[in-house]
Amino acid sequence: MNAIRKKRFWASCFCVMALFFLLVTLQVVVELGKSERMETKSSASQKGAFKEEEHQKVVSLSESPSTIKTAMDKDNHPVLVWWSPLTGETGRLGQCGQDACFFTINRTYQYSPMTKAFLFYGTDFNIDALPLPRKDHHDWALFHEESPKNNYKLFQRPAVTLFNYTATFSRHSHLPLTTQYLESIEALKSQRYMTPLQEKNSLRKRLAPLVYVQSDCDPPSDRDSYVRELMAHIEVDSYGACLHNRDLPEHLKNPAFMDSDNFYKILAQYKFVLAFENAVCQDYITEKLWRPLKLGVVPVYYGSPGVTDWLPSNKSAVLVAGFSHPKELAQYIQALDRDDKAYEAYLEWKLKGHISNQRLLTTMRERTWGVQDIMKDNYIDAFECMVCSKVWENIRREAKGMLPRRWNAEANHLSCPRPEVFVFSSSNTHRTALQDIWIPSFEQSKREAKALRQLVERNRNFTAQEFWTLVFRE
Repeated sequence: MNAIRKKRFWASCFCVMALFFLLVTLQVVVELGKSERMETKSSASQKGAFKEEEHQKVVSLSESPSTIKTAMDKDNHPVLVWWSPLTGETGRLGQCGQDACFFTINRTYQYSPMTKAFLFYGTDFNIDALPLPRKDHHDWALFHEESPKNNYKLFQRPAVTLFNYTATFSRHSHLPLTTQYLESIEALKSQRYMTPLQEKNSLRKRLAPLVYVQSDCDPPSDRDSYVRELMAHIEVDSYGACLHNRDLPEHLKNPAFMDSDNFYKILAQYKFVLAFENAVCQDYITEKLWRPLKLGVVPVYYGSPGVTDWLPSNKSAVLVAGFSHPKELAQYIQALDRDDKAYEAYLEWKLKGHISNQRLLTTMRERTWGVQDIMKDNYIDAFECMVCSKVWENIRREAKGMLPRRWNAEANHLSCPRPEVFVFSSSNTHRTALQDIWIPSFEQSKREAKALRQLVERNRNFTAQEFWTLVFRE
């Protein structure tokens, strides 16, 4: 009996010890599992931190000029900085044929050794902050398609010749934008909106022979003074805010609808459109001319002295410059209004679909950019690529041991004469905005351009106070 009890006792001890070792072993396994998971988690955390670090390096390379050389050395892309934030792009690698350049509005790239050019938009050109000092390999490029009223000093020789490359409305520019408002030759030839002459004659019972639509009143061209005098000699329907005497339909009063089909149809009912530019500059030609030509209406044009170089035919517009007084112009328009054959002579090119102006045809055929054409780059892209290509040309020249080629803007790349006031004996003697604003602005712009050049040639940063002090010291 005692022997059985001893066996049960030792058996119980063995079971307890076995259970104890089993529990210990299980605890060890659990702890090892925890340890392994901790190591795995720690490893994953380290990898995540590494990836984040690498991500930050990539961001840093794309945004920090101090490390841009490392990033750019890989592909050897020159940097072109938009000093005027026209595009709004913080960074983009643009392909220009076989060449590629990095375009950005980030001004801190000014200090990158890979930066080769600075791009400026004329309307936003500001003397307060310029990329100075200007290094020998820093080109300046100007894009300005606007009227001189937006920044008169750039239209003076001392200012415009600070730039290496230009894209302006002048035919002499490195990238001429003279036809910037003309989509295509096909748009000129189209008879989509054309109103038959018989219908126009019938509409004359309630419409004037001439239509005027302007809401930018009293600009440097002094057009409102001329049209006001013209109205004393012939009926003119004026829909815009300037010299307003006729209302558009309610749904067309918003300026956003000026390019709508319904607005075009209203203009197309008229025989003549007063197409007066807001400034008189060589080759400054806007939609004021192209719109009536596309609609099959005869433009009565005032603006670019060289407009005949761009008209679709020798007889496609009535030129205000050919008449000594608005009364004489009114008499000519009245004669054309009465004579169908004489009037249609101005539309013969349109009716036959024949454009005889070879300069216009060649320019449109060779133009590297498009207007409202998704198959072509726009003119801003073309400007960027023009500069990019010239930068690369010099990179290749230097690689061959040759000196870089220097391009320079000329005065005729952006110039307009002093605004002139129309003086008519029957007009009121009150001073005009031209006399009070635009002529003084033009004269002051000469001093501004001269001061700007002196400060830029000093080749160090300057303040607005320094600039204006120098302007008014002259």
